[in-house]
Amino acid sequence: MIKKASCYSQMFVPSLMNQEAPQENGEEDKEVVAEIMARCFVPTVITNISWEGFHFVGHEIRIAEATDCYGAVVWPSALVLCYFLETNVKQYNMADKNVIEIGAGTGLVSIVASLLGAQVTATDLPELLGNLQYNISHNTKAKSKHPPQVKELSWGVGLDQHFPRATCTFDYILAADVVYAHPFLDQLLLTFQHLCKETTVILWAMRFRLDKENRFVEQVKELFDLEEIASFPSLNIKLYKAVKRNRGSA
Repeated sequence: MIKKASCYSQMFVPSLMNQEAPQENGEEDKEVVAEIMARCFVPTVITNISWEGFHFVGHEIRIAEATDCYGAVVWPSALVLCYFLETNVKQYNMADKNVIEIGAGTGLVSIVASLLGAQVTATDLPELLGNLQYNISHNTKAKSKHPPQVKELSWGVGLDQHFPRATCTFDYILAADVVYAHPFLDQLLLTFQHLCKETTVILWAMRFRLDKENRFVEQVKELFDLEEIASFPSLNIKLYKAVKRNRGSA
């Protein structure tokens, strides 16, 4: 049996440390990003399950990944969102809040929200639910006030059936790096709309890769009041807060 090397560290940390951040707030950006990336650690023990290690909310979190599937890998946007939730608990208090994560992937963001006291529903495509359930169960059992739920959610499909508007009472919607499957962005926007009440807050970390990401942000602005609340230039990641636009002011 071979000990797993941290592909996450290999993929992102070297490129991060070699990049030159913009002069404006460059050093501050580097310091914060270095702190975020330091939350990931390489396992030192040999096990029969490959996993990545993370430190958040005073816990060691072990995440099983599958490098052959985009949805089963922890991406930097998830670390950014986890760090933000942990360091902004006064302004964005998760305790006893009803929270849903869309595109939960490995479940890291949902796990952190749960450890912060939220009632979490983690959602993703059916083929990812087994690994998602495994990670959430193994990292929140006997640690979380509210046992998290795992549910299937294909964007824009069966929303009224599986998430009736009458029962969608989410305080927060969490999303990390969900804007990558460009043919399904209309369905993603429809899902945001469906799950949101007037008071629901979307916290959404996004890595910019192509012009399509910029166009999607403009689409979101047509339906939501969108605010950029954090930016990490060296990672090309921005963190947004969105709430439904008041129809009277639209």
